[in-house]
Amino acid sequence: MAEYSDEQFLEYVVKAIVDNPEDVNINRQVDEMGVLLTLKVSPKDMGQVVGRQGATAKAIRSLLKIVGIKNNARVNLKIEEPEGGRKFVRENTGEEPSKASSFDGTMVGKVIDDIKKDL
Repeated sequence: MAEYSDEQFLEYVVKAIVDNPEDVNINRQVDEMGVLLTLKVSPKDMGQVVGRQGATAKAIRSLLKIVGIKNNARVNLKIEEPEGGRKFVRENTGEEPSKASSFDGTMVGKVIDDIKKDL
């Protein structure tokens, strides 16, 4: 079990949220800026930890700040992205998001030419 109250609190909350509590890993670092808790969870559990538009992560950070204030420490949370990051494939195109949504110069030129024809 964790030795510090902020680490214990984070471990308790995150393990209660995720489907794979055995994959929860917390690293605690203290420096001149305060306490940095680094959270690592299973890639399948990232959505549960982050929540819609980051609401769950924001709530956990707010609660950790309260725990930190109680202990006269500044506590910050870093959630590590799983291996591969946010990489996913778009269903319609089969391409990665950066490739599917980017325009090269020739494509933009063709679109501009089509607009001019319509005018």
